[in-house]
Amino acid sequence: MDTYQLWISFYTMLRKDIVRMFRIWVQTFLPSVITACLYFAIFGTILGSRIGDMQGVNYMTFVIPGLVMLAIVTNAYSNTSFTFFQSKFFFRGIDEILVSPTPPWLLIAGFISGGVVRGILVGTLVLLVSIFFTGLHLAIHNILIIFGFAVLTALVFSLAGLVNGVYAKSLDAINIVPTFVLTPLVYLGGVFYSVHSLPQLAQYVTYINPVFYLINGFRYGFLGIADIAIWMSLSVLLGMIVVLVGINWYLIRTGMGLKQ
Repeated sequence: MDTYQLWISFYTMLRKDIVRMFRIWVQTFLPSVITACLYFAIFGTILGSRIGDMQGVNYMTFVIPGLVMLAIVTNAYSNTSFTFFQSKFFFRGIDEILVSPTPPWLLIAGFISGGVVRGILVGTLVLLVSIFFTGLHLAIHNILIIFGFAVLTALVFSLAGLVNGVYAKSLDAINIVPTFVLTPLVYLGGVFYSVHSLPQLAQYVTYINPVFYLINGFRYGFLGIADIAIWMSLSVLLGMIVVLVGINWYLIRTGMGLKQ
């Protein structure tokens, strides 16, 4: 395939996914926004004033980066896993791609790009909603770090969602990982608290959680505060990308879980 054909193949997969997510926007965008509003109302209006400051900043301001990251993680993952599963079992579109000269890396890029787009869009919507609860007081310490961590995190969990989509044999299998693995990792990754406020043993457990490093780096971009060095967060993020790209390339290249 020449460059133009590669672009057409990628554009077709991405356009199809974006059209789908906007066509069913009530399912793809609205739930995360409503959930964020509930979090802002509960932790900001009701509990925030009682908790006080966290690491020298207003508690509501402290949790906003974590809630935005929560939206990015869950939407990027669920979009890619469901889109690939749908293509594999419902529409059999993956069969057409596999018999075409489309290289494995392009197939991976085509499917995960939709997850990245949805994750960034929903994260942006949640951030905009937060303005109604905090006003325009949310600081921006470094816009490049914010954007970089948002995009790379969406990429990580789109790649992870693709692995789930490849292996899943039913819709239940698609939902198991977000419910029993992803959600606990995110909630225990420092969305609502600083790791330094935990007992020593709990701190060690948190350091094992990879999502903690993503939230930590993203919060640093907004507030300029972090529980660990920013380079550690970035290293974990890049390491996850390398590992997941390798896993996905192997699965697609060998057809594991795809060839019926």
